[in-house]
Amino acid sequence: MGIVIVTDSNCDLPVEYISQNKVHVIPFTFVLNGVSYIDDFGKSLSYKAFYNEIRKGSMPTTAQITAYTFENEFRSFISKGDSVIYIGFSSALSGTYNSSVIARNEIVEVAPEADITVVDSKSATVGQGLLVYYACEMLKQGKSKQEIVDWIESNKLKVNHWFTIDSLEHLKRGGRISSTSAAIGGMLEVKPVLNVSNDGSLNVVKRVRGRKKSIRTLLEEFKTRAIKPEEQMIYITHGDCVEDAENLKSLILSETTAKAIVINDLGPIVGTHTGPGMLGVFFLGKER
Repeated sequence: MGIVIVTDSNCDLPVEYISQNKVHVIPFTFVLNGVSYIDDFGKSLSYKAFYNEIRKGSMPTTAQITAYTFENEFRSFISKGDSVIYIGFSSALSGTYNSSVIARNEIVEVAPEADITVVDSKSATVGQGLLVYYACEMLKQGKSKQEIVDWIESNKLKVNHWFTIDSLEHLKRGGRISSTSAAIGGMLEVKPVLNVSNDGSLNVVKRVRGRKKSIRTLLEEFKTRAIKPEEQMIYITHGDCVEDAENLKSLILSETTAKAIVINDLGPIVGTHTGPGMLGVFFLGKER
């Protein structure tokens, strides 16, 4: 019996961290070139192969995790007397969180004693992963389930997602932004800078000329918004552009007192909609 931290594969945390901290990950699925894959952190299909197929013109699709899958996963822990905290992909970007709510309600209806809390992270990729990270740290410190859940709910809208992408076309195709926003972004080598807003949706914040300036903009947003960076875990994620990720890390370390920065690949669930070249930094601020 204990507290189990559950999330989905959109968290994009390093697989070593997930294993070491016994985080239970429920995988998404995606389809590429007519083949269905489990999002298993690059084991079945490497990240590089995934992004190379997109560069060649392939158009992958993703599917939300079903209530049936959540119900089976939650029951496996409840049957052992465990308490569950599920930290899920933003409800503004996927129906997956709603599936988890349906599953929880189905279980609690017949087993009111089942201790399952589902949290809408209002976040994506390692923004969601950051909440999982802090939940695991609190668990190591012996915090109660309620203390962990209360901290997440009080701090989730402090998780900053700042990222740039090469093209808005993928987001337009997936219905994440309007055709007008995409058309404007394609002009004059403009590189969009986006964040995730308080409702958990994507927001085009700035449009800058060129990749170098867009990376510099991520640095400036971090410098302006990060609170006590010397005490934070900071994540950088990338869509098959590790050199840019290393460059951003070096810039942050040279101009701030950041405690620790982890670079990890952007998985296929968000990567399907952002395409190759996505680069983002994720951290805690006073607000988003």
